[in-house]
Amino acid sequence: MSTTTTSPGLKQGDARWFFGMLATVRATAADTNGQYTLLEVVAPPGLEAPLHVHHTEDESFLILEGDAVLYVGDERIEATAGEFAFGPREVPHRFVVGPAGARMLWVITPAGFENLVEAASVPAETMTPPPPEVVPPENAAEIVTRYGNEILG
Repeated sequence: MSTTTTSPGLKQGDARWFFGMLATVRATAADTNGQYTLLEVVAPPGLEAPLHVHHTEDESFLILEGDAVLYVGDERIEATAGEFAFGPREVPHRFVVGPAGARMLWVITPAGFENLVEAASVPAETMTPPPPEVVPPENAAEIVTRYGNEILG
């Protein structure tokens, strides 16, 4: 018996250009009874996520390919393929992608992060990270705040 519902937002398999990365939605709130959002993310070499904090959700990272250095609070985590890192809510974190780029799974709990992805991105035209001219919206900080997060730096 299925307990999922349909929603007008993103669906499984939707690919978006999101903050310099390719983010493909693998599971939404509708797919998981509101428990989590699952994203597959491809980030180009050297991409740096800004320091940010999630006020309402935890974020987990599983590196599938490549590597990244994650900064979670005062901890520095050098993660390569097969390694996991956890960013609890209310703890500022960021990451820097290594020279080979990275493919990651992000699990965000509880669900709903797909709404931020939809609001702050555009549909991907190819299954690659976006070209340099595709940038976050001018009001990205306001969008991030609207969804319970905050860009700190």
